[in-house]
Amino acid sequence: MSFSRISAANIFVSAILAGTGMASPVQAQQGNMTFFVTSTGKGNGADLGGVEGADAHCAALAKAAGAKATNWHAYLSTTLPGGDAGVNARDRIGKGPWRNAKGVVVAKSVADLHSGKNNINKQTALTEKGEMVKGRGDTPNEHDILTGSDPAGMFSTAGGDTTCGNWTKSGDGSAIVGHHDLQGLKETRHMKSWNSSHGSRGCSQDQLKASGGAGLLYCFVAN
Repeated sequence: MSFSRISAANIFVSAILAGTGMASPVQAQQGNMTFFVTSTGKGNGADLGGVEGADAHCAALAKAAGAKATNWHAYLSTTLPGGDAGVNARDRIGKGPWRNAKGVVVAKSVADLHSGKNNINKQTALTEKGEMVKGRGDTPNEHDILTGSDPAGMFSTAGGDTTCGNWTKSGDGSAIVGHHDLQGLKETRHMKSWNSSHGSRGCSQDQLKASGGAGLLYCFVAN
């Protein structure tokens, strides 16, 4: 069969599925999605409206993509004044397992997610639309994903601002980011960390862009 005939056949099948209300295989997988990287930030740097605003952003993008799950949480840690214990990102996301928009399991459990055996990388850390996020070597590089966390998914004890004022600041400050593509200028263990690579240059949208970010988040279904 020629390429043109194959393409025509695919279009015909898609039209039938649409007419009968049946989802295509890709749409069906997105419906069962329980993990994604946001395709866009909220647009105001690291001011996400707190973790509640970040959760709402995850939920809105997931709904628009056709996901069935509704209990979406952003993978973000927070800190409290005076160095008191904050909220750990790992405690916000349920028990797993988690699948991307193409049905690939990225982690079986919280322990698996924070081990060297997780399956998060540039090919699997897809957006809610099933698309790859630009990484190092792409234009623009957007591999800095906001987390505010240490490698174990706990709130950071590094000192200073690590969460852009608990995700309410879009000016001065800093937030810990991870590299979804596991790449960095220095090939160190931290630069290859999906959730804890370095601090951002600031909290504004322009400052996040300057270090290779776009204010993107990891979103998980808290099952």
